Amino acid sequence: MQFQLLLAMLRNPAATGALLPSSRALANAMASAATGADLVVELGAGTGPVTDALVRKLPGVPLIAVEMQASLACRLQRSYPSMDIRLTSAKQVVDSLMDRPGKIVLVSSLPFRSLPRQVATETAHSLCQFLAHDTGRKLVQFTYHPRAPFPTPGHLPWKRTSVVWRNTPPAGIWELRLES
Repeated sequence: MQFQLLLAMLRNPAATGALLPSSRALANAMASAATGADLVVELGAGTGPVTDALVRKLPGVPLIAVEMQASLACRLQRSYPSMDIRLTSAKQVVDSLMDRPGKIVLVSSLPFRSLPRQVATETAHSLCQFLAHDTGRKLVQFTYHPRAPFPTPGHLPWKRTSVVWRNTPPAGIWELRLES
């Protein structure tokens, strides 16, 4: 798994964001934050550690895994042949779900600080529009930085919910949702 992540990093460093996969502790914390969802959409599924935790912790909850790098998406499809794996941008998937009802949790490992600026800005804007559409939606995002992953409008405040020290490097978990 680490080898595949290293290859992905060498092929497309801006889209990969990390040399090591998320630890089991980080993956479990991300999955736990999605409890209660009617649908989970994993953005930036990569080599699958968060996917594994989501499948284990949320059995029976529909899961869409989104990965833009073909080699990683193919690996996920081999590991989860019946899962909805989408080889496309997070923005495209989120925009396609705008009118879908229910409690939808976006679980994101997207590397906002290393993505090309326009991609990061467009994706963040799309996420904010999606979350502002319904109070039953939230974004769970991890980052290695001590501040919020990206700027948001005032009605969508970030809240850091935890820090996972058993990850290399330690990662903060942040949640974003519409204020009720």
